[in-house]
Amino acid sequence: MNRVYYFEMPVDDFDRAIKFYENIFGWKITKEERPSGPYYSVKTGESDKPGINGSFFKREEGWSTISNVINVNDIDTVIEKIKGLGGEIVFPKIVINGVGYLAYFKDTEGNTFGMMQSDPDAIANNGL
Repeated sequence: MNRVYYFEMPVDDFDRAIKFYENIFGWKITKEERPSGPYYSVKTGESDKPGINGSFFKREEGWSTISNVINVNDIDTVIEKIKGLGGEIVFPKIVINGVGYLAYFKDTEGNTFGMMQSDPDAIANNGL
């Protein structure tokens, strides 16, 4: 079974968002260096309790809401199933070096989700 395991939240002001979530909920937020720009890992709690962690990234046009990311075993097969059942791929599969493969889709109800196939050996040809 494929589970939601991560969220991604677009923000306009990292400092403001960090202050808000750390002070209200006690989340631990740390900056990571990524070629694509600022990216912050969000730890929402201890691993022995239910819940998911996530990240903050700079809001860009077209990314206005939180996305939940579903862990999948074979992203290419899932992409084909989504297309076959009336869904739409809105952000094609990309490689994240040392992490895996990521794509975003819109379901038949208009909801957008991410999906990630983990692969610590993943390497992009373009050096991302």
